[in-house]
Amino acid sequence: MAFSRPTLSEIVQRATTDLSTRIIGSVAALRRSVIKAFGSVIGGAVHSLYGYLDYIVREAFVDTAKDASTLERYGSIWGVPRNSPTFADGFVVFTGTNGTILPSGTSLQRSDGVLYSTLADGTIASGTVTVEAVCLTSGDTGNMLSGENLTIVTPIAGITSQGTVDTDGMTGGADVEEVEAWRERILEKIRKAPRGGNADDYKFWAKEITGVTRVWVYENQYGAGTVGLAFVRDNDTPTIFPSAGEIADVQDYIDTVRTLTTDLTVWAPVSQVLNFTISITPDTAAIRAAVQAELEDLIKRVAEPGGTILLSQIREAVSAAAGEEDNAVTVPAADAIATAGNLFTMGTITWV
Repeated sequence: MAFSRPTLSEIVQRATTDLSTRIIGSVAALRRSVIKAFGSVIGGAVHSLYGYLDYIVREAFVDTAKDASTLERYGSIWGVPRNSPTFADGFVVFTGTNGTILPSGTSLQRSDGVLYSTLADGTIASGTVTVEAVCLTSGDTGNMLSGENLTIVTPIAGITSQGTVDTDGMTGGADVEEVEAWRERILEKIRKAPRGGNADDYKFWAKEITGVTRVWVYENQYGAGTVGLAFVRDNDTPTIFPSAGEIADVQDYIDTVRTLTTDLTVWAPVSQVLNFTISITPDTAAIRAAVQAELEDLIKRVAEPGGTILLSQIREAVSAAAGEEDNAVTVPAADAIATAGNLFTMGTITWV
């Protein structure tokens, strides 16, 4: 029989009844009697003990533990440490007078105050210099798009203070791994122990890189003895699709743990936007938001490079929105099939 934690009022009543029986026998205790006061005090203390027991039971299992410290213990046992936050880096282009040096360690600032630092000296040649810089704040906040600006904090004679992020952007910044994602990796290790390089192993290895969330593995993608691996980084902004450097990070790490006879190629899917035209009843802002959330969740769960999202799945997701009573999905009008190598991402919803 499953354990059922008693409520506070139940515990107080039990304690009061027990005290009353032992002290005054079958006579009912008065409402403001010392016995009832003692019963309330004892009941409150015991209720806290029940709560602690409930906490201990929950923390004893990796699938229900809430404290990061508990998962840290399980992670150390199974060799699955929590992925630490990482720092975004990339190249910045400055213009200026030929021969002028931009020193290593030069502080750069984004418009919102986030600071970066150059990693090596650079010298203006042909009017420009390209230097590598790293964000001084870890996490996704340091990522930047190509073309965004960084300003030299302390101006340098001969160099224009405002620089431009190079074509590849500032990438690689990721927040500390979310607890639920970490828990899932630990459970994957427990449930699917490595067996020498199966598909689950490649997924597990890829997710050991901070920021990697969804992974797809393809056997013999480029011929016998080859493995293709694609992945995305769902928690990154402004894009979930990995940069060349992030692809190299996954490739380099898996190359150190994979079997020697496997030829691995890591690649990034290409975004294919999936738009919708939908009518709902009743049509309210709250229900529209719920439909949007359900479709975003569907795409994240079901989409895979070159894969198919069934029209029935789309209709089911719309119907699952809280408050929705009736709907019609006119776009897409049939199953949505992604182009090879492309991954569906959430587009716009046209409400009719």
